Amino acid sequence: MSLKVLVVDDQGIVRAGFAAVIDAEDDMTVVGEAADGAAAVRLAGELSPDVVVMDVRMPELDGIAATRIITGRENAPRVLVLTTFDLDAYVFDALRAGASGFLLKDVHASELLDGIRVVATGESVLAPSATRRLIAHYASTPERPNTDGPRELNTLTTSQRNVLGLVAAGLNNAEIAESLGITVGTVKSHVNALLRKLGLRDRVQATILAYDLGLARPNPPGTHL
Repeated sequence: MSLKVLVVDDQGIVRAGFAAVIDAEDDMTVVGEAADGAAAVRLAGELSPDVVVMDVRMPELDGIAATRIITGRENAPRVLVLTTFDLDAYVFDALRAGASGFLLKDVHASELLDGIRVVATGESVLAPSATRRLIAHYASTPERPNTDGPRELNTLTTSQRNVLGLVAAGLNNAEIAESLGITVGTVKSHVNALLRKLGLRDRVQATILAYDLGLARPNPPGTHL
């Protein structure tokens, strides 16, 4: 079954270019295009895409605000934010708004396509520069107590808390399995359970929550999300 993709960008030539690249793939179909955030919100509701490729700076309603509205709905699509501007504020705001990924517009076509596939599965993707700065941001933030989290945090098992910390540290499922001495299937079960209990959409949101609550601290340079 083809992934349904909505492409959002206020520049027609850029929008058309992304749409052409995506539509050329056998496993993807562009179901709509929008030139601003307001249209993106409307089309996301009408077309039920699997993934929204979202620009940040647009008239009417910017991509961050549009992302927040779209991801706040029931059965929301995944949002992959693409922008020319690699700014901290955009990275943090996009992820907190519910985006599952953040890439720069100058990525190779294959990276864009891979990013769409990754976020469609519920995983996350970040441009390397954004990942480094996200980790650096939390590395420079004082330790926080972990007692002010959502009540649902108390429903996590010890194993699920351990997995949450490793997800936030940037480990993938195979690395978490090796670290804890469990199977990859068990890791996936723990990840799905903790996301469900905490009401989170994906690993990006889990990572942000873990850092905000002081449940995780950045690893040395080289860590990936």
